[in-house]
Amino acid sequence: MTQPALPGRPRITELRLSAFTTHRRAAFPLGPLTLLAGPSGCGKTSALRAYEALARLGGGAELGEAFPDPVACVPERARPDAQRRRGFRIGCTADGPAGPVRLDMAVQAEPELRVVGERLSADGLVLLETALRDPGKRAVQAAWHTAGLTPVTRGPLPDDRLGTALLPLRVAGKTPGQRRVLAAAEQMVVALRSAFACDPEPTRMRGPVVAGSGHLLGGCGNLADVLWRTRAECGRRHTQFVAAVRAGCAGPVADVLARAEESTGTIRAALDRGDGVVTDLCRLGDGELRYVALALVLLTGPGVLEVDPAGEVPAALQTLTVLADGFDRGLDGRQRLELLRLAARMCERGHIRLVGAVSDGSWAAGTQGATVVHLDRD
Repeated sequence: MTQPALPGRPRITELRLSAFTTHRRAAFPLGPLTLLAGPSGCGKTSALRAYEALARLGGGAELGEAFPDPVACVPERARPDAQRRRGFRIGCTADGPAGPVRLDMAVQAEPELRVVGERLSADGLVLLETALRDPGKRAVQAAWHTAGLTPVTRGPLPDDRLGTALLPLRVAGKTPGQRRVLAAAEQMVVALRSAFACDPEPTRMRGPVVAGSGHLLGGCGNLADVLWRTRAECGRRHTQFVAAVRAGCAGPVADVLARAEESTGTIRAALDRGDGVVTDLCRLGDGELRYVALALVLLTGPGVLEVDPAGEVPAALQTLTVLADGFDRGLDGRQRLELLRLAARMCERGHIRLVGAVSDGSWAAGTQGATVVHLDRD
């Protein structure tokens, strides 16, 4: 039986795309393991990108970092207003100790990128609300819940950042109302920040890599460097990883190796077949390489993946969310089921969640712990 997430772990339970690329008034429930299923063009990848953008904003990134191509986020048929402005709207819900907390934001993409409205609310109470009052100023007017003698505190916030992420720097927390605002904002930020977007690229995984930080990148091109680190750091977790690789790759697998080549200063990864034969990763098929990379992602954590965790919050109170585009791409039937079972086992523990995009979710139907959300192409 799937165990409920620990109440102390904030997590995103809904993604809302009110007006974003191909999406209109869309809301996607997110469980511990969620697969967004649908044909090409239905908006699976754009949904993952919206989540990733919110995660970046939750970590304090500027709008331009979160939305490098903001015009592409505007719904295609959106008409500009009299001032030639167009934009998009996204939001999410974070559950945790503070209860369900909603975040909704409106972003102007043209003629210049800026936040024009943001709302943080819980139990129907607006805790933070911002609005663009003067287009000539690079700020929005913000009002946050205070209660007490002064029910609302007002002040300017930058129009290029998420106001919710800035509240801990602006709210003193002296009144019950202020403490409620802080609890909701911190829950939202912690739920958003620990997100890892990945889409393994087999062509980059085949060759040797230079030793680096040991943090896995989204394209998994530095897989060998990460294996060099993880194999030495945690023998138990590496044993689990080898078992997962054995279940999804052709031929016998006794171990997964990372070997340093002193002459070139690089690292290569390979499969030890257990009979004296070692197969370099360059010989594996694309599906096998994607399977190996995704298995490693599921069996590691924020300390190994290139993520931005909330350093001020204990790891035991954080949840890593993996955003896996093309979760089933290139995999055969056995591989995708093995990977899904692995994901279900890891997500059941509560410290990791996964949102994956698949072309067809029928093969995942009935898998315990998995939620399949079907998207239709308009």
